[in-house]
Amino acid sequence: MSSIGTGYDLSASQFSPDGRVFQVEYAQKAVENSGTAVGLRGKDGVVFAVEKLVTSKLYEPGANKRIFTIDRHVGVAVAGLIADARQVVETAKSEAATYRSDYSEAVPLKYLKERVAMYMHAYTLYSSVRPFGASVIMGAYEFDGPQMFCIDPSGISWGYHGCAIGKAKQAAKTEMEKLKLKEMTCQELVKEAAKIIYIVHDEVKDKNFELELSWVGEITQGKHMFVPQNVFQEAEKYAKAAVKDDSDSDEE
Repeated sequence: MSSIGTGYDLSASQFSPDGRVFQVEYAQKAVENSGTAVGLRGKDGVVFAVEKLVTSKLYEPGANKRIFTIDRHVGVAVAGLIADARQVVETAKSEAATYRSDYSEAVPLKYLKERVAMYMHAYTLYSSVRPFGASVIMGAYEFDGPQMFCIDPSGISWGYHGCAIGKAKQAAKTEMEKLKLKEMTCQELVKEAAKIIYIVHDEVKDKNFELELSWVGEITQGKHMFVPQNVFQEAEKYAKAAVKDDSDSDEE
């Protein structure tokens, strides 16, 4: 059976003869063309790092961020089409606000993840819409510890200790597997997350990028926030030194 659409890719509601939904696969390809985003879950929190590709020197620094706060205790890193990702983020914010209004407490991440996953899956069912060209990593620090999930354009979600989405996700996962994530603190994970982004960045194809770092855990009293500037600079310095050491050892 042909691996290309051949007429079966015109609608998100149509299966090909070999049981594939090509529109969903195209959405996943859109995610893979995006800058890399990683989430690391340690013993006392979750750290997010994003490689935000900058395609023009004329862009204002800090624009079009790819890390968002859903509720005070929930953060999200996204990869793929930023406009699609923003719509998913707005839906997540609405779900979190509704839960807080109804039950007077913060939304559990597992419940929020299920609601957002169902919303994304609904857009793979009808011919009048298309799947979201974005994947999201959601992390929170709750009464029973840190939690982290990843949702892809099909609406499938998994729980992770270390997760990567975007262009260099395989290389990032290889780097994550070298770490003992369950034993590491947020302070340690911030440096490792920055290092992973710098290692997997393709300097030949994508010269300019902005690093984004955020965390949620004991160190932030359970609130999701971007890392302080001094921590960011320290992590970036550590990452650049690690990349330089790698390149020096390759030349020897």
